[in-house]
Amino acid sequence: MQTAQSKSKSIKKVLIVGGGTAGWMTAAALANALQQGCEVTLIESEAIGTVGVGEATIPPIRVFNQTLGIDENDFVRATKGTFKLGIEFVNWGREQHSYFHPFGSFGRPFDMVNMHQYWLQAFQNQKASSLDDYCMAWAAAREGKFAPPNRDPRNVLSTYEYAYHFDAGLYAQFLRKYAENKGVKRIEGKVDDVTLNPDSGFVQSVTMQNGETLTADLFIDCSGFRGILIEGALKTGYQAWDHWLPCDSAWAVASEKTTLTPYTRSIAHQAGWQWRIPLQHRTGNGHVFSRQFMSETQACDILLENLDGKRLTDAKLLKFKTGRRNLFWHKNVVAIGLSSGFLEPLESTSIHLIQTGIAKLLALFPDKDFDPLVIDEYNRVAIKEIENIRDFLILHYRLTERQDSEMWRYCASMAIPDSLQYKIEHFKRYGRLISSEMDLFGKASWLAVHIGQFNIPQNYEPLMAHRTNDSQAWLNKLKAAMAAAAKQLPTHQQYIDKFCKSAF
Repeated sequence: MQTAQSKSKSIKKVLIVGGGTAGWMTAAALANALQQGCEVTLIESEAIGTVGVGEATIPPIRVFNQTLGIDENDFVRATKGTFKLGIEFVNWGREQHSYFHPFGSFGRPFDMVNMHQYWLQAFQNQKASSLDDYCMAWAAAREGKFAPPNRDPRNVLSTYEYAYHFDAGLYAQFLRKYAENKGVKRIEGKVDDVTLNPDSGFVQSVTMQNGETLTADLFIDCSGFRGILIEGALKTGYQAWDHWLPCDSAWAVASEKTTLTPYTRSIAHQAGWQWRIPLQHRTGNGHVFSRQFMSETQACDILLENLDGKRLTDAKLLKFKTGRRNLFWHKNVVAIGLSSGFLEPLESTSIHLIQTGIAKLLALFPDKDFDPLVIDEYNRVAIKEIENIRDFLILHYRLTERQDSEMWRYCASMAIPDSLQYKIEHFKRYGRLISSEMDLFGKASWLAVHIGQFNIPQNYEPLMAHRTNDSQAWLNKLKAAMAAAAKQLPTHQQYIDKFCKSAF
């Protein structure tokens, strides 16, 4: 039973500074979770634009939408979205080479020894083809097929997962409608000043350009790179990771819709990489690059020369510094989204980090005491999560064998975090995948990049010497079953046309 004292300590007012995907995801989740007794307000300015060329996601976004009670087909239709089975990486390990990072697993478990050890044994004996050939997500993706996975674990069509591509601006609008229907108040305008409590140093209020002053108990900073509250007011500090992840800029442009692939493409160039994100009505493209190794003009030219459809918009330039705030939650301010830090969109983690920030906030929701123990736990988990993702991104750069340009030579020889070097060495020796606490990316993800970028183990698991299975025969059967199953699926376009086609 809640006492009068505990009620008096309850958060009564939450103010979200900034809209966009981060702001409206936060507003929607809070509106859904805070069922009574708390006012949620969001400030945003229509004058602050967004790039809006398409966003790629990873499977946990489905959990977020399901938690809010959002119908998948309604969501995909409203955001002009498509489905995503993984990412194809082109020219990363070597030029003219590609591999697939799938959502789901390689093969299917049937033994205490991981499936890839059977593949590795056969591959070293020249009795197996590319690892991709034993992945159901790729079997479907390369044929342009899609349907949700089968729920029967005995069926090979149960071994993959999926996420989405969508227009992030439309997603924000979709969630805005959801949040406002649940009572969230939106205020149009820009924050001009922030007032701190002289005793506690907490944010006390924000003042709008029109002179209006807004107070709250809890402030959520969704103001993007500017970090109006977390940095501008509280001076939290920033830890840069550009020595490991040298890309610091991106050109983005939309082009005409062409092939509706059920996967994202990441194509490495001389000093960075190009994304291709297919939406129902157009394709989102971008070139992430390092200004240390390439000029802005050259980077833009490379992007425009490598579009697979007619350009629809002018290219927009974004500049960023990879890294994180020293603290994600400081005093009575929680930074969510780009205000908390930035990792390039190589593995489509931007929206996921918004989602996990919201999830942690709800799991550790404070009262007006703002217990330091709660804040410390939030920061501990948030820092561990983003550093694990950071290491996974660095893996892509460090494992390259490319020596054709200055940036790739730098990446191939750069010193990396000990935590990542440890994982690389374990895989190199026996193909063992070492997990960290709160790893977002599971064994299949790490396996895809290790093998796809030629970190081929010197030996397979010693337990394999005690197996009598004919790995070649089993792998051949698995490959054939996946190819046959893929043929049964509808095309990506057919599935969308039947269930969630947008009106545009």
